[in-house]
Amino acid sequence: MRIFSKGTLRLFWEKHPDSRISLGSWYELVEQKEYKNPHDVILDFPSTDQVGNGRIVFNIAHNKYRLIAKFQYTIQAVFVRFIGTHKEYDQIEDIKNI
Repeated sequence: MRIFSKGTLRLFWEKHPDSRISLGSWYELVEQKEYKNPHDVILDFPSTDQVGNGRIVFNIAHNKYRLIAKFQYTIQAVFVRFIGTHKEYDQIEDIKNI
């Protein structure tokens, strides 16, 4: 899958170095895959949560951070919609449209 954007992830792990290994691993695995539906993603990431509208929430760095990605399976694209701490994640009001 094509991921938009690694730059967003890089900026985050520069600010939060303890997230670098987890985010790098997530990026490498997702980039190599051809997911057809959310179930395929969950097979690789069992602790994820589907929140609707194509968005999936990933736990990063042993659940210290949250990553929300929007998957568009028909075009094999993933859009990073949010990466942040749990506190920042908890402040999201409309997670399905972030």
